[in-house]
Amino acid sequence: MTEKILEKEILMNGTQAVAHAAMYADVDVVSAYPIRPYTEVMDTISKLIADGELDAEFIVAEGEHGQFEIVKHASLAGARTLVGSSGVGWLYGMEAIVVTATDRAPVVAIIGNRALDDPGAYGVEHNDALMVRDVGWLLLWVDTAQEAFDTTLIAYKVSEDQRVLLPIGVSMDGGFLTHSEQIVRLPPKELVKNFLSPYNRGKYLVHPDNPISVAPQVNEDWVMEIRRQHEEAMERARDVIAEAYESFKKVFGRYPGSTKEVKMPENPFVEPYMLDDAEIVLVGMGTVSKPMKVAIKNMRNQGYKVGMLRIRWFRPFPTQDIIKYLSNSRIVCVIDRDYSMGSPNRGGVIYHEIRSALYDLDPRPKVMDFIGGLGGREITIQDVEKIIKIGYEHRDTPITKPVYWVGVRGESW
Repeated sequence: MTEKILEKEILMNGTQAVAHAAMYADVDVVSAYPIRPYTEVMDTISKLIADGELDAEFIVAEGEHGQFEIVKHASLAGARTLVGSSGVGWLYGMEAIVVTATDRAPVVAIIGNRALDDPGAYGVEHNDALMVRDVGWLLLWVDTAQEAFDTTLIAYKVSEDQRVLLPIGVSMDGGFLTHSEQIVRLPPKELVKNFLSPYNRGKYLVHPDNPISVAPQVNEDWVMEIRRQHEEAMERARDVIAEAYESFKKVFGRYPGSTKEVKMPENPFVEPYMLDDAEIVLVGMGTVSKPMKVAIKNMRNQGYKVGMLRIRWFRPFPTQDIIKYLSNSRIVCVIDRDYSMGSPNRGGVIYHEIRSALYDLDPRPKVMDFIGGLGGREITIQDVEKIIKIGYEHRDTPITKPVYWVGVRGESW
């Protein structure tokens, strides 16, 4: 059979794509509580269950804290789970979210990125997901519905691997991806079974016939050792992620995120774009890659040597890929859809991660930060073109203003 026969194409948005991936993964327990813009994941799952396409326990929680407690315990007892939230809802469940990682429960969560209230906003910011960057969650960002579907399947394969056993947050930009429809290629379900084995906790299964301790009070006696084991699992995840992407390609005949129109570069952690001779490199996460690519093409036609590096996996951070693709550039322009108040240079989260990854290089490229698109405000093609020009102006001059806020009323930038 040809690839055309094997796959069918359906118009869906990013949240629907995640729901269909969960159905293909044959999840056992889904815990839901509505908050925009992630809610349609759960709407779609409930319809799939009602239509008989998925046999799963669908539990509507009383709030986000209970929502995450439900899937944590279900996961420890051997159930494949799906959960999700956005913005302040994600933060309301934070106690349960943190212990999901420290108890080594491989829960898969969809995070529809949304600004943190107050003031109220439904639009995208990345700070909600980034709140767990240091507590042991694997974190990734997708920028198409196809990538959302493919990567959700990969998330189950990675998180449930006994070398890892960590939760994963699949993040997507609220509005820009959660609600925008695209063509998604869906493989036959029998192929998914070849890719994704049943969830098996082995000796770590919580069961009356297997007495083990979960979340014991250990204080100073064992916390250091447990934290170290957790860190080692995060590090092992790098190889497991790479293996999962290669396995996906072998089973489905294409690299994750690829479509008929777009062939994704074969790198699990980052997406390089027009970097071969780039003096200026833009770095970002999520759907900001779209205006970045258009602006890069426009500026290339004007003689600017510019490229892009989109970060796909934020935890574990792709340090070696950052070094590989950025070390020969002269200026790195990071576009942060987040903020880190009071941080060095008053920069954003991604900016500091990039600077840290490049710090030991000699020579090393200069790094600038552009904070924008907060609360769902659009980062336009014209904004990106201006960022490129600012970067070019500093190729041979000291950077006296390392951080810019993009398009703030009453401010020039």
